[in-house]
Amino acid sequence: MEYNTQRERLPMPEYGRSVQEMVDYAVSIEDRAERQHCAETIVNIMWGMFPSLRDVKDFQAKLWDHLAYMSGYRLDVDYPYEVTHLDMSKQTPEHIGYNNGEIRFRHYGRIIPELIGKACEMPDGPERQMLVRLIAVQMKKDLMTWNREMNDDSRIVEDLRYFSKGVLDIDPALLNMNVQQNMNAPAQGQRGQQRPFQRRKNRKRF
Repeated sequence: MEYNTQRERLPMPEYGRSVQEMVDYAVSIEDRAERQHCAETIVNIMWGMFPSLRDVKDFQAKLWDHLAYMSGYRLDVDYPYEVTHLDMSKQTPEHIGYNNGEIRFRHYGRIIPELIGKACEMPDGPERQMLVRLIAVQMKKDLMTWNREMNDDSRIVEDLRYFSKGVLDIDPALLNMNVQQNMNAPAQGQRGQQRPFQRRKNRKRF
């Protein structure tokens, strides 16, 4: 059995070995008309392998560039676009920047501090108060998910003041009320519904 690791390295592995073999065969065709038809067929196959990229500008021109590159620029056909000579050996992927900033409280993540910063920028009023309530409720949920024993409303208030540098505040009693309302809210599609045994139990007998 012959393994791919023992075969010749593919110029463009994303197209697979079958497409590369088609390209090699096209290069060996002596009749120009037949070779042209074979090249167009290969490009159509390559086109169908990446349907999500069909709307990309100049995508078909790139396919012909790839075809020429895979043939080692030995495929003598009439290219519908000007062939761009590629040097894949010098192409390196773009550097992906990662956010390595330290998270002060991991159970809140990065979103909560960002939301608190946005709330601090808002003018004082009902909208900011509503946003502060929503943020505080989410902070309590995150804290309960991390460790239920840490469920302390005073801690939520302290953390809110810490992130906002004393700008934002909330009444702990109001925070507890909002959480209880969310926990007691009926699930979607279950409002006003009773289980069958409850309906039988509440049915009057004559």
